[in-house]
Amino acid sequence: MSAVKDPPAPAATLAPYAAHDEQSHGRRYPEPKPEFRGEFQRDRDRIIHSNAFRRLVYKTQVFVNHEGDLYRTRVTHSIEVAQIARSVALALGLNEALTEAICLAHDLGHTPFGHAGQDALNDCMREYGGFEHNLQSLRVVDELEERYAEFDGLNLTFECREGILKHCSLHNARELGELGERFIKRRQPGLEAQVANLADEIAYNNHDVDDGIRAQLLDLAALREVRTFRRQHDAVVARYPALSERRLVHETIRRMINHIVVDFIRTTAAQLAQLQPRSIEEVRAHSQTLAVLSDECREEHLELKAFLREHVYRHYKVLRMTSKARRVLQQLFEGFFKDVSLMPGEHRDQALQAESSHGSAGRARAVADYIAGMTDRYAILEHRRLFEPAERT
Repeated sequence: MSAVKDPPAPAATLAPYAAHDEQSHGRRYPEPKPEFRGEFQRDRDRIIHSNAFRRLVYKTQVFVNHEGDLYRTRVTHSIEVAQIARSVALALGLNEALTEAICLAHDLGHTPFGHAGQDALNDCMREYGGFEHNLQSLRVVDELEERYAEFDGLNLTFECREGILKHCSLHNARELGELGERFIKRRQPGLEAQVANLADEIAYNNHDVDDGIRAQLLDLAALREVRTFRRQHDAVVARYPALSERRLVHETIRRMINHIVVDFIRTTAAQLAQLQPRSIEEVRAHSQTLAVLSDECREEHLELKAFLREHVYRHYKVLRMTSKARRVLQQLFEGFFKDVSLMPGEHRDQALQAESSHGSAGRARAVADYIAGMTDRYAILEHRRLFEPAERT
């Protein structure tokens, strides 16, 4: 009986400028090569099985989880980002597994209550180094996940960690060694990371339209002020004049996404054909990103983003929610920082240990880790336990 052979390596199907498993910068802690899957497939699998990924199902995208069952959460958003990015990666000859891993991990460090929670926690941490959700996502995969016998975190590849860290202050970049060099030297990440970053923008821009309509913050008449929506909406109405509003909305948004993704692929492919990078290192050496939209499409994308900012994110109903969210997180931070014994034993011990090593900054970081890891409903429950006398602890 012949021995079972490993499946052929997928590298032959990848472009020279893609991330290749065998050329990875490796992991923080060396591990044996995985069998029957690549290094970036291993990254993706570890992310999916992490506690932080599962918690995203109860973390806000725009609307708080308990406000409705069909609104997007961080986990559904991450999956939608991955779906868009994988399509682009496949068309461009990039590494799909790495692209997907970055997309699934990019929000692991996000606080409860979306950007309102992030801003509140950043305000609380201002004297102790601040709070950046991208840096927190890296902290989750590097340190905070506790699953493996031989190391903290998930021990992901350099390429995946590079993609997770989309933004970083220069101060923090100087503390990150090789991973922080590109922010200091104004270099770029690999194309898989660039694709994931733009796919994130495409996903939340278009899907927030859907959620905004569902929440009755937007109506179709107002949205027709936006060129990309009007063009697709009118084309759908012309072809299907009797379509129900729910199907009309879905058909319009899917066409909006298809239009921008096709533009994304064609424009980026033209860039790559012109510049002809021969490796991922040549991609990184460019001062500007190579994964881009056409000027016209980018302009429409920004127009939609500005419309959503004014009509959804600044809507009084959303602002009421974000105001409450900020107050909840600020009070949680103040309460736990003042008395870490109010936190569960494991987090209390971590705070005391961090304080013994790094003083009040360590104590604050441990409190921020605990709060950032909460789901929306757990943060609300903890707030009630701390501040409402009748609530059971």
